[in-house]
Amino acid sequence: MPTTRRHMFQLALSALILFIAGCGGLQEVWEGPGARMFRPQAIAVLPPMASQYDSAREDIQDVLSGALNKVASIERVVSPESVTDIFQASKEAFDSLVFYFSRLEMTGQSDKESAIKLGKALNVDSFIVVRVNSWEYIRKEGDNVGRVGLSLRLIDATTGTTVWKARHEKSSSYMFYRPNLKDLAKDLAGEMIASMPPQAKR
Repeated sequence: MPTTRRHMFQLALSALILFIAGCGGLQEVWEGPGARMFRPQAIAVLPPMASQYDSAREDIQDVLSGALNKVASIERVVSPESVTDIFQASKEAFDSLVFYFSRLEMTGQSDKESAIKLGKALNVDSFIVVRVNSWEYIRKEGDNVGRVGLSLRLIDATTGTTVWKARHEKSSSYMFYRPNLKDLAKDLAGEMIASMPPQAKR
């Protein structure tokens, strides 16, 4: 009986792994309880959180906004330029952003009050939090490699809760000509946003 139980557990575990792999194939994916019912109408990409890859921030906001524009159920994607303008024009909005990021760094959780303030400032019902994990050319196992890695969180700006989060990366090996990192980022953003609820595309 213990052997049979162990075998059943292994089968269930294998099925779970296959299910996770089939749902986007990303390195890490997590969905909140209400993720499949979440249907944001307006969304913004926040400026990427501070990292050693700050030079990539504008490109990342641009490619993620482009990927979100292909989601049919989202009626409005706030442009990166408009997001920047809002934070430059409003001290209250900027302070909310700084506080939100600091709480996220300290606790790993979305601060509900400042998230709701950000949603109101940006006039959206959801936003994406971005961390750039890699944006570089490296040597890996004897090959030259271009690599881009991102962590994303989808936040319900009406409640401040995390709906979905994921982490993934794309890499391309080369001999003489370096791959364009922004092109890699476009592929990565498209793949990650495709696994984000809702699923419908334009």
